[in-house]
Amino acid sequence: MENQKASAYYENRAVQFGVVSTDWLAQAQSATVHSPPHNNDDDEEIPFSVISEFDRWRKHPDLAEAVAAIRALAAVIRSSKASTMMQLEIQLKNASDTLKCWDTTSISLTAACDLFMRYVTRTSALEYEDFNSAKSRLLERAEKFGEISFKVNHSRTLARACVRAFIHSHHHFLNSVDSLFASQARKIIAMLSQDFIFDGCTILVHGFSRVVLQILKLAAQNNKLFRVFCTEGRPDRTGLRLSNELAKLDVPVKLVIDSAVAYTMDEVDMVFVGADGVVESGGIINMMGTYQISLVAKSMSKPVYVAAESYKFARLYPLDQKDLAPALRPVDFGVPIPSKVEVECSARDYTPPQYLTLLFTDLGVLTPSVVSDELIQLYL
Repeated sequence: MENQKASAYYENRAVQFGVVSTDWLAQAQSATVHSPPHNNDDDEEIPFSVISEFDRWRKHPDLAEAVAAIRALAAVIRSSKASTMMQLEIQLKNASDTLKCWDTTSISLTAACDLFMRYVTRTSALEYEDFNSAKSRLLERAEKFGEISFKVNHSRTLARACVRAFIHSHHHFLNSVDSLFASQARKIIAMLSQDFIFDGCTILVHGFSRVVLQILKLAAQNNKLFRVFCTEGRPDRTGLRLSNELAKLDVPVKLVIDSAVAYTMDEVDMVFVGADGVVESGGIINMMGTYQISLVAKSMSKPVYVAAESYKFARLYPLDQKDLAPALRPVDFGVPIPSKVEVECSARDYTPPQYLTLLFTDLGVLTPSVVSDELIQLYL
C-alpha cells in the first residue's frame, strides 16, 4: 500500500481526539488558562512567526483551530512594526495566506482567515485616524473577533462583547441578538437548539464536535431526559471521546459501530452533527460518514441537525464528492495490508443540503436554503 501523507488538520485532530486516556483528560481539564504559555527568556528577542503563534494557540484542547488562526492574526497586528496602514494590511494579508497554506484542505481555517480580513480591516474610520489610533482600532476589532468561540473554564470574564463585535457590521442581525451580547457562539447555538430536544428522545451523533457536546451538555443541565447513540468514528475513534464526555454527565450513551447506523436508525429520533465547513449551497463538509448517515436518516424521515459556528461558512460550492480537495488521514486496520491493496484515506465527505433539516448557528436557526444569503452578508 502506498503511504499517503495525512493532512495537518487531521494529524492535529488525531493528537487531540484519537486516544481517550486519563492522562489526556487530566491535561484537558487543567488547560484552562486564557493565553498559551510563553517562555520567559527575555535575553534575546525572538522574531515573530504567525505559524509559531498559531501552533501555540491550536494546542489548547478547547480552542477551535479556526479561532487559533484568528488569535494568531491578531498577534500579527500587535507585533507589527509597520509605520503605515498599507504596510500593516500587507503584513496581515501575507500572514493570512501563510496560515491558509499551512493546510490547504482545512475549510474552517481558510474561512476564518477570510472572515478575519473582511471584518477587521473593513471600517471607514481607519481612513481618518492617525496610524497609531488606527492600529489600536484594528487590534481591538481583531481581539473581539477572536473571542467568538474561545471558551475558558472557571474564568471571571466571558468576553461580553464578542458576539456584538462580530455582527457590528451586519445590521440586519444586530437588533435580533442585542440581548445576547454576553453569550459566545457555542452557547448561543446550544441555547437555540434546546427546543428541539425533548424528553425521551434518542439522538444519534457522529464523531466529536465541541459545539454538539455543548448542546448535549446544556440539555443535561436543563434536566432533559434523553439518550445518545455515538458512532465509533473510525479510524480516529472520535466517538469514543464523546461517549466518555457524555458518561461523565450521566447521560445514557451507547456506542455504535459505524456500519450499524442503518440498523439502529429506527430507534433514533434525530441526528446531530458538527461541520468542518458550511458551503454556499447550504450543504456541509464534515467527517467521513456524515453523508451516508444523512442518506439513511432522510430515507427514514429522521431530521438531521447541523451545529456550526459562523466562522465555518465558506465560499465554496461543491457539486459532488470529487470537488473537494483531498484531506487524508492515516487508516490502521491492525493487520498488514498488501501493497497492491488501495486504501481510501479521505477524511471527510460532502452532504448536500436536501439531506439536512436545519443548521444551528450563532447567526440563528437557518434552513439550508438561507445559508447563501448569510454568506453574502458575511463577506460583503
